[in-house]
Amino acid sequence: MTSFIAHTTVDCANAYELSQWWKPVLGYVDIEDDPNEPGHPECTIRDPETGHEILFLETPDTKSVKNRLHFDLRPRAGTREEELVRLIGLGAVELADHRGIHGPGTGWVVLADPEGNEFCILRSLEQVAAGTNQAPRES
Repeated sequence: MTSFIAHTTVDCANAYELSQWWKPVLGYVDIEDDPNEPGHPECTIRDPETGHEILFLETPDTKSVKNRLHFDLRPRAGTREEELVRLIGLGAVELADHRGIHGPGTGWVVLADPEGNEFCILRSLEQVAAGTNQAPRES
């Protein structure tokens, strides 16, 4: 017998605001019969393609140290660099740049969401397949 992950929970100060911030980052949506609204202490968003859910849960605790668990994001399209620009435009803050840490075309960038939760942006699958930081060229 094994278990499966029902959803990923993110403790936060404002469940509604953080769920609204993450929706355009990930392309997730509200659950059809349970829309998130201001003041809700629990807000869930879902990936319309995979069904994965993230629950934002208000807690009185504040973030004080590095996350022990974090998201590693991979762009669905485009490059890591294009996604980095988009995420910073949405309000993410760059914390550390590890691009090229293991040679050209490797690494990641560490970012933080509006409540300081760290997450990483990796290269797109196309970049990984091409072995580069650039998107593959069209033939």
